[in-house]
Amino acid sequence: MRRAALLAIGTALAAIMAVAPANAQQALGVKTEAAPKAAPKYDPTKPYPAYTAPKTAWGAPNIMGIWSNASLTPLTRPASLKDQKALTDEQVAKLEGDVQIEIEEGNAPTDPNAPADFVAKTTVQRPEFAAAGGDVGGYNRGWLDPGNHVMRVNGEARTSLLTTPTGSPPARKAGAQTATPEVPGFMAHIGESPTKRGGAFENMESRSAGERCIVSFGRNGGPPMFANGFYNNNYEFVQTPDHIVINVEMNHDPRIIRLNAKHRTDDVRPYFGDSIGWWEGDTLVVETTNIPQSQQFMGSWKDLKVTEKFKRVAEDRLFYSFTVEDPTLWDAPWGGEYEFHPLETQRLFEYACHEGNYALPGILSGARVEEAKAAGKKY
Repeated sequence: MRRAALLAIGTALAAIMAVAPANAQQALGVKTEAAPKAAPKYDPTKPYPAYTAPKTAWGAPNIMGIWSNASLTPLTRPASLKDQKALTDEQVAKLEGDVQIEIEEGNAPTDPNAPADFVAKTTVQRPEFAAAGGDVGGYNRGWLDPGNHVMRVNGEARTSLLTTPTGSPPARKAGAQTATPEVPGFMAHIGESPTKRGGAFENMESRSAGERCIVSFGRNGGPPMFANGFYNNNYEFVQTPDHIVINVEMNHDPRIIRLNAKHRTDDVRPYFGDSIGWWEGDTLVVETTNIPQSQQFMGSWKDLKVTEKFKRVAEDRLFYSFTVEDPTLWDAPWGGEYEFHPLETQRLFEYACHEGNYALPGILSGARVEEAKAAGKKY
């Protein structure tokens, strides 16, 4: 009995010691080691510090982790900013301040007695949110994570992700033929009369891959990869000696990059194209070709080549740049750059999209009703 009691006391003491904070352990006379110092966080308003990325067990630069590219900065520069490459401190404060107002208003509880035609009052609301029905509470703030800071690169607050002089895609070659997607783009022909939209609503395969939840409705998976402006702009990077996998939260799409390999020659065009990669020092270079027509970029797909570069420039920053080439469409390569930052929760969630519900049947049924009305028939 006494032995059992002593064992119980000893076990309890061991448990206390295991969970006791350092000062409590010191008070009990236990010698403790100093906790390892956390790596200093990078100040995004400053240029990149001198930094050497950690290495994997096989000696490659380690870029693994869960990263986000959510940002307020658009892909192309607003026309009002003309040739302004970087925002002033005052412009940054205004943009980020407006978003805080948007967040506070979005977090306000919805009146449970509000009528069906209720429209929420908003001081500031981005056009994309209004277009998505945000004014009726369809996407309150609990569902949104578009980013609340402007994108900085090497300390500079950028006006666009594109790095062209105008912050916009270059002009196409005279007479260049752009791609015609196999299916309409996301939400294409919504609101058009049945006589103008052709076969866009004939069946579910005539709707976009984004509406069908095959890939993101934006260009999260790329290439090139961009945040979508709404939510789920998160990525898990996984490395092996022979592959890099970028698991894209929206829409649960893994980009598989073969290292030190050659492009396939069978003309198969998988989703996200055919990606091969190699290391140039601490920089991962990824080259993608064979992009499918349904994922055309800026009118290009058949002869499109995208070169992406990833480099860990600080413990909590991953620099990303991309170069787009299509000699049939543009006179010279062009591209852009931005930074990934770590996702605080370091966890991806399933992007369930519309599996199991009636989004597509509803879209198609609604089209049948509109067509019947246009023909003067009852449905």
